[in-house]
Amino acid sequence: MRESFKAACVQNCAGPDMAANLAEAESLVRHAAGQGASLICLPEFFSCLDFRDGAFDVGDRAEEEHPGLSLFRGMADELGVWIQMGSLAIRSPTGKIRNRAYMIDDRGGIVAFYDKIHLSDVDLAGGQSYRESRSVEPGASAVVTETPWGRLGLSVCYDLRFAQLYRALAHAGAEFVVVPAAFTKTTGQAHWHVLLRARAIETGSYVLAACQCGTHGEAESYGHSLIIDPWGCILAEGGEEPGVIVSDIDPAKVAEVRRMIPALTHDREFSVPDPDVPGIKLAAGE
Repeated sequence: MRESFKAACVQNCAGPDMAANLAEAESLVRHAAGQGASLICLPEFFSCLDFRDGAFDVGDRAEEEHPGLSLFRGMADELGVWIQMGSLAIRSPTGKIRNRAYMIDDRGGIVAFYDKIHLSDVDLAGGQSYRESRSVEPGASAVVTETPWGRLGLSVCYDLRFAQLYRALAHAGAEFVVVPAAFTKTTGQAHWHVLLRARAIETGSYVLAACQCGTHGEAESYGHSLIIDPWGCILAEGGEEPGVIVSDIDPAKVAEVRRMIPALTHDREFSVPDPDVPGIKLAAGE
């Protein structure tokens, strides 16, 4: 039987100064390790995030030149912990960037990475508009990786709105799912908790969602990082300031919940109506 362990989500407020952001994140990761966390998760773009005049600065670098990657690989080895590095902006040969999530093992090795598939192109109330696709190239592959505690699925922020991705991760064996994010405060207040709990309930998986907080130029992130169990119960929640949340994780809980409600074994094929073909309408009273 796999042993229980402690997992942590780090919550920071990144700005345009990458060195300062990395120093803050390093301090918070060390704090999480000091609380006994064996798996530590960081937010999306934790190393650099600034939004001005309709454009994002996310500190994009070539992979081999990104200071965050080398820093946290060294920390994972030093501290003997697994680190899910939120996501970094990695330059692509196409001229755009990849919003890339890394999984680092306790020896500092990169065991997996995932390029965000779903890009946030939205127009919110109050004139807020975001076009991630202007600068980011989408990924095309879901990723599940082995950990000492079971299989872990990777996703990033806006992916959260696409339930089919999480079901695919669960069918591929994922028992834990990470959702590093910089969810806006506007959408976070309305949707963050319900979407994350839904993904946990639908798949019978633990969900670990580290989210940035505070303002980044003209943008504001929601915070409220969450650790949720496979039944949909919130085990730990952050507030609106930088910090760390930690919770005990029992891998056996996944199998227990999936035995009680084996929805992952109940998928059925079905036809989808053609939107151009009118359906049958019943008269009143029928």
